[in-house]
Amino acid sequence: MRFSDTLSLAWRTIRTNRVRTAITVAIITFGIMALVGILTAIEAMKQKLTDSFSFIGANAFTIRHKERKINLGGRKTERLSRSAFRERAALSGQPISWEEARAFQRLYSFPAVVSVAASGMRPAIVSYAQRSTNPNTQLSGGDENYILLNGYEIAVGRNFTRPECEGQQNICLLGADVANRLFKGDRSMAAGQTVMVNNMAYRVAGILKPKGSAGFLSFDNVVITTVNTFRRQYGGSFTIGVKVNQVQLTDAAIAEATGTFRAVRKLQLTDENNFAFEKSDRLAAIFIQASATITFAAIAIGMITLFGAAIGLMNIMMVSVNERTREVGLIKAIGGKAQAIKQQFLAEALLISLAGAAAGIILGLLAGNLVGYFLQTHFVVPWKWVAGGIGLCTLTGLAAGGYPAWKASRLDPITALRYE
Repeated sequence: MRFSDTLSLAWRTIRTNRVRTAITVAIITFGIMALVGILTAIEAMKQKLTDSFSFIGANAFTIRHKERKINLGGRKTERLSRSAFRERAALSGQPISWEEARAFQRLYSFPAVVSVAASGMRPAIVSYAQRSTNPNTQLSGGDENYILLNGYEIAVGRNFTRPECEGQQNICLLGADVANRLFKGDRSMAAGQTVMVNNMAYRVAGILKPKGSAGFLSFDNVVITTVNTFRRQYGGSFTIGVKVNQVQLTDAAIAEATGTFRAVRKLQLTDENNFAFEKSDRLAAIFIQASATITFAAIAIGMITLFGAAIGLMNIMMVSVNERTREVGLIKAIGGKAQAIKQQFLAEALLISLAGAAAGIILGLLAGNLVGYFLQTHFVVPWKWVAGGIGLCTLTGLAAGGYPAWKASRLDPITALRYE
């Protein structure tokens, strides 16, 4: 029997048992859809994170008084002894003061752009006329180089000037989302207007171009004031941003910054650094690394579902063997070979599995890219997981159909013809 005849006969047999076939295909579809859908959504999130943080570039870094600890779950909390805790606390350093940040900016001689910014953000409500933002708007403080180091561009109006950053006037830059909400999309009239930020009057110097979001991180729902104004109103510590012209100069710039800031903090040669460097792409790398746990969960869901589908498929094939015992006996009686019978049942199992794979992959891609649509990413196709899904379904079909096919091929033709 030719292979095409085997497939044709297998397809006709499947169509005669539509209900049982549909149930098994649905189970396989759910497993592959969960696998491909979750992994497609993860790829979309990775793409968005990479795009969102790539605007800063690998040629920028930040000096903080201690390294930020970002725990996204899945890791055990480190237990420290009392002495180790005191040692780590000593190395974490004191918050960077305004005087230290300005001294570094003055003494740092490496060819780079240096920006002093307030450490952290404050929630703010921004209002204009009868309109106001939600209280999740973030207020930050920076100097005239802040928008360059954070990947912002001016859409309307202008940036801060150096005298404004050193002065005492309340002046601000509005993120795209804030400007659209307050001025109903007509951002051209925003520059020069006075808005209220936490019930304090600020003059709008400019509007920032939209930069999008990274899932739960919105880069456009922000208000930026000068670092000196932020310091005067809220106090706090500061961070120092440095951006060089070429990625190859980053390590040299960090080495130079280490020596300069050790001098600013008056550290002895034997003293450990009581400050930390953070490269700009670190946050994106942390989130991408954390997606491994979600990937493992998606694979587990898919494997468990496919295991259940394999049991169901094997049950269907065993029932099919019993129902077609006389048919198998007749095929053998007229000269049909055991190998052809085995291929027949294996082909049926594979067609059912691959039908579930095709439906699951299509639905998974649609579900995963629905997440990508809301994240405003390109259409994502995780080809290695699509291929993996097809491979898993092929193995499922072979495993589930193997024993029933072997049993059918071993039937005695005389006994099979007498089967009722």
